[in-house]
Amino acid sequence: MAEAVILLTVKKIGVALGNEAINQATSYFKKSVTQLTELQGSMGRIRRELRLMHEFFSGMDVRNRNNRKYEIWVEEVRMLVYQIEDIVDNYLHLVGHKHHIGWGTYLKKGFRRPNVLLSLNKIASLVKDVEASLVHLFQAKERWVFMDVGAATGGESSSYIVVEKSRHLASISRSLDEEDLVGWCMGWEVWVKQLWQQMYRSEKEKFECHAWVSISQTYSIKAVLKCLINELDEKKSIRGNISDMDTGGLQDELKKFLKDQKYLIVLDDVWVPEAVNDLFGALVSNLSRSRVLVTTRIDGVAHLAFPDKRITLKPLSEQESWELFCRTAFPRDKDNECPAELMTLAKQIVSKCQGIPLAIVSVGRVLFVCEKTEEEFKRIHNQLDWELVNNPSLEHVRNILYLSYIYLPTHLKSCFLYCSLFPEDYLFTRKRLVRWWIAEGFVEKRGISTMEEVAEGYIKELVYRNMLQLVQKNSFGRMKSFRMHDILHELAVDLCRRECFGHSYNSKNKHEEFLEKDERRMVIHKLDKDVNQAISSEWSRLRSFVTLERNMSSPNLLTLVAGKCRYMSVLELIGLPKDNIPNVIGDLFNLKHLSLRDSMVKFLPNSIEKLSNLMTLDLCKSEIQELPGGIVKLKKLRHLFAEKLNGKFWRDFQWSTGVRIHRGLEMLSELQTLQALEVQDERSVRSLRELRQMRSIRILGVKGRYFEDLCESLCQMEYLSLLNIAASDEEEVLQLNGLKWLHPNVKKLRLIGRLAQTGLLSCAPEAGSHSLCSLCLFWSQLAEDPLPSLSRWSNLTDFRLTRAYLVEHVVFLPGWFPRLKTLYLVDMPNLKRLKIHQGSITSLEELHLINLRGMTEVPSDIIFLLPTLKYLYFLEITWDFFMALRRSRIGSIRWRYSLASDARL
Repeated sequence: MAEAVILLTVKKIGVALGNEAINQATSYFKKSVTQLTELQGSMGRIRRELRLMHEFFSGMDVRNRNNRKYEIWVEEVRMLVYQIEDIVDNYLHLVGHKHHIGWGTYLKKGFRRPNVLLSLNKIASLVKDVEASLVHLFQAKERWVFMDVGAATGGESSSYIVVEKSRHLASISRSLDEEDLVGWCMGWEVWVKQLWQQMYRSEKEKFECHAWVSISQTYSIKAVLKCLINELDEKKSIRGNISDMDTGGLQDELKKFLKDQKYLIVLDDVWVPEAVNDLFGALVSNLSRSRVLVTTRIDGVAHLAFPDKRITLKPLSEQESWELFCRTAFPRDKDNECPAELMTLAKQIVSKCQGIPLAIVSVGRVLFVCEKTEEEFKRIHNQLDWELVNNPSLEHVRNILYLSYIYLPTHLKSCFLYCSLFPEDYLFTRKRLVRWWIAEGFVEKRGISTMEEVAEGYIKELVYRNMLQLVQKNSFGRMKSFRMHDILHELAVDLCRRECFGHSYNSKNKHEEFLEKDERRMVIHKLDKDVNQAISSEWSRLRSFVTLERNMSSPNLLTLVAGKCRYMSVLELIGLPKDNIPNVIGDLFNLKHLSLRDSMVKFLPNSIEKLSNLMTLDLCKSEIQELPGGIVKLKKLRHLFAEKLNGKFWRDFQWSTGVRIHRGLEMLSELQTLQALEVQDERSVRSLRELRQMRSIRILGVKGRYFEDLCESLCQMEYLSLLNIAASDEEEVLQLNGLKWLHPNVKKLRLIGRLAQTGLLSCAPEAGSHSLCSLCLFWSQLAEDPLPSLSRWSNLTDFRLTRAYLVEHVVFLPGWFPRLKTLYLVDMPNLKRLKIHQGSITSLEELHLINLRGMTEVPSDIIFLLPTLKYLYFLEITWDFFMALRRSRIGSIRWRYSLASDARL
């Protein structure tokens, strides 16, 4: 459907017809007022037509999808709307080249390329042409396109459900107890993955090392081997840089590592038999009862196994299917009961899902928010019935999932399709996805919520509807990372192609076209020189260009893309092998997101100040240490990442350096993220007072004389959620007496440097009065134990102490830190004894004790943590402590260790 691109274009026309744009255009084109008025009238009529067209497409019945005449008409509409978007972008640039006008803030100092940018006369002529074309398209539809009109209504769905199938889990678990090394599983991939993931979580701790690796259709044996080594070797005991090894070297290292280990490896979603042969050459069969398990949905792969080692997962029974459907479609009804008048239709719908859990859940979630009437259920039933009969080219489950896509609101359709541009099993992070969607224009402002908050709501909706799968939450329960189901990914890729939404490129698929004429987005999975040769005039309409390959082959790629793609709104070039940025970057008047992360870039050009629409600038892990003065002219900037890693160990004091901004920082009043600022003087600290929208800030190089101003500045940031303060050196004392002002919204606090004892104690709140969830103290060197004071922060879920104590004993008393899930004690040479009383840290899941060389006793009280503890690490320990550990009372708890480099073997 074309409603997504229509909605985006309607938004842009709305900006072009806004008061600021009209006032600026009237001022700038005083001699062409009549022509300007006519142009704005035409744009207003086009906008009204497009809004009606959007509603028309949103309400179309799924049964018109294979109406060929209708599909041709939709293609023509889409092409015309893309043309309108191009014209509007040029108009906004033309009228906004001297002033700021919201979305149309296209700063351009003079017309150095008049042959490229269209004049007002030309724009007016093109607008008249497209208005006439719109009328013609509607007339053509009336003459030739006859549609099966339904009244499909919007619907919502529910969250990702793991379907428990005890008999299948029992089969899988038995395969882990048998003598043979390899087990195989065949079935619907999404369902299989749910079961395997459940098994993997419950069984992996029985093995000394474990790894889960997904094998995509275009897998790289070298990349898979690296992934295996990184997951299996958690202690990083393999010496040498594996990134520099060839395939043979990686195989040899893996064989040596696995020789005496009891390991569990899951090779998930294997597509071709060659992948099994490639990988098994690097694995060893030992006497340690190791296991390699393979999942696949390809018969040719499954047949590599002996018949008795093949587990074929069968669909749910009729009763199990019905119970799952009722839990999904009627979660709020007593006992999840289906109303009697809907029973017949509901059972017919369930039967069409053929016992496939993902299909049942997807349809159930559509029905959950639909009106619970016989008419509405019949409408869903008929559409699903039509889809199954008329689309034999799609797999059964994909037909059902397509219905879930049809029922997505327009703004979520664009977000869903955007995710398909990335590789199978790609791990999305919440923050990165949010920034991309905002830059693309998918996110609308809603009330007093920020666009970031609205976009996070979009993610929750897609997870709720089962269109994205939640992979991980952070320590205080917020969504962190996501994946798209493989079958959903296939569906979305197919839809992307039809909609000309975007294109993804992998150098292994060189036979594919790089880009269709009207495609707006390009994501490069793996880069090669052919990309440089392919950049041509066909790319001129590109709005988004993202590379995922960190070792880029061409330092000229940025110059080529910036020169050809003047409409660009998202530009992300990871690992750019270039130390400077060309001035042409300033000509990308529409750019909202620029990322040069992990690059060799040392300097930004002065032309960066012309990117007045820029919202995100990501220079993290580049070589930049100072930003040009014009950076403060970017009034729309919301997220600034600029931090140079010094190549030191993460536990070293100055392992990173922030970026310097000499003057005018206070002008960036929309800034929400600043990571990291290297402060120069009191003036730069005082300038922080105007950054009242700040959510996340890291401030490095702080000196004692700055603290009074710093506390006053931070006090103005009422929305602040993450705060990181680092002293200028190891001897500088952080005088944080003023931290009692710490706003209740702060959830993560990281302090690096010596702490004044009274300052730390004064910042602890009354019990339960603060929402702080994560506290990290690095190099604090406290002479007294601060735990009695800090224990009042009862909401802590993550607590990390590195070189924090000079004391010899640490004691956790009953009732302390009841919500704590992760605890790190690192680099405390004086610490001799750790005492954990029963009833303390009762929710702890991870305990990391690292380089505590003064400890001679194994903390036997750890047994009190047994009900919740999942991960226990003793790292960089002495040989004597290791021997004591083997004799300790905690043998029933599975723990991991590594010896200090000077430990006696």
